[in-house]
Amino acid sequence: MSRRNKQKDDYQQIIRSLSDRLVEAQMPIRVLDAVKWDDEVRQCFFAAGCRKLPPVDRAYYESRPLSFDPVAKKQEFQGIERDITRQLGQFSPVGQIMRRMCKEYRMVIRMLEARGTADFGLISEELYGAASDAFHAGDPTLADFGLMLSDYLNQIADRGDLKDEPKTLNASTAVQMLQERLNRVFGESESTVRVFESDGIVADAAAGADYIKIRSDALFNERDVRALEVHEGLVHVATTLNGLSQPICTFLAKGPPSSTVTQEGLAILMEVIAFASYPSRLRKLTNRTRAIHMAEQGANFLDIFEFFRDQGLSDEDSYTNVSRVFRGSRPDGMPFTKDLSYLRGFILIYNYIQLAVRKGKLEQIPLLFCGKTTLEDMRTLRQLVDQGLVVPPKYLPEQFRDLNALSAWMCFSNFLNHLSMERIEADYANIL
Repeated sequence: MSRRNKQKDDYQQIIRSLSDRLVEAQMPIRVLDAVKWDDEVRQCFFAAGCRKLPPVDRAYYESRPLSFDPVAKKQEFQGIERDITRQLGQFSPVGQIMRRMCKEYRMVIRMLEARGTADFGLISEELYGAASDAFHAGDPTLADFGLMLSDYLNQIADRGDLKDEPKTLNASTAVQMLQERLNRVFGESESTVRVFESDGIVADAAAGADYIKIRSDALFNERDVRALEVHEGLVHVATTLNGLSQPICTFLAKGPPSSTVTQEGLAILMEVIAFASYPSRLRKLTNRTRAIHMAEQGANFLDIFEFFRDQGLSDEDSYTNVSRVFRGSRPDGMPFTKDLSYLRGFILIYNYIQLAVRKGKLEQIPLLFCGKTTLEDMRTLRQLVDQGLVVPPKYLPEQFRDLNALSAWMCFSNFLNHLSMERIEADYANIL
């Protein structure tokens, strides 16, 4: 082996070693497990006739300690960050990504240490954003976007032909249908992705590294199954598998909160361009955004519980949605803003793809799927692919494998964005 090749191998081995340390260090950090409320809280709320705030305060979280030592874990990430700089240098592109991840994980730990305090909500906003954030100076905020979408949905809410189909598929049937669909994408003979029932989850479905769990008592319709295929399968599972297949930058298999925004935004965009989304699903996302904004403005659990009731949700569903807003916090505290990732991520990803088409950088777009990526790292990932440190994604949805249709759509979209909708509405008043 030549000296140059040996240096290259040594360099790659250093990156792999540091990357593996980063992956291992984050393993015990399970944000959603650390902030969730147990069933006793729900029982107390309903026992009080839904008229008293749930009994959750700082002491509640202190009685549920984290599964790791936060002080030691922060020191561990600090040590990894120090070694990244020592071994790769201050300006190494891959080192910059890993150092940022170390900083972000330390911030996550500080947020979890602050459960039940005002600091929890403040750090949550740093990690996931706030509903009152503007995307650009002078532009509407995410809260404005949620209200706008709600207005549009209200215009079509009473149409009988847009009502959801009855949910007649039980979990067993949904598992079979989803497994068949994913086998066609990931390969049946390899059994790459498993779909199975579970009674240990709150949501109707949840994705893991190479599996999707379906709640055993949930009911679905065919449109739900299609959405799960696209959202959970083609995005969340596919990006995990692509990250796990990275031979050097193994950190791409796991993502900090900044990658959650990219992940959920990509998943919502995929639902839209695959025609897998539908009004009631979009309403769910806008209501979550509006609820978080209400909490940012000082609304408490009972206020937002009534908001969801007014949206036509049952008491049980209203409780589930409001508890998402205040998990990790207090029922009269600042919100946990993770659920902003869906609409915020959608806008950021859409703008990124639109700009990539406008600038002729189509090769950048599929790299969104090479693992748990973050938008701010995309240019660096392109460099790492060129250097052989990152491999292109193995699993890509059809819409991103052949960019012809997506590029054409974005070209039209770039032009249409320059038209005045107010002027169009006035001109079309006599024909619509």
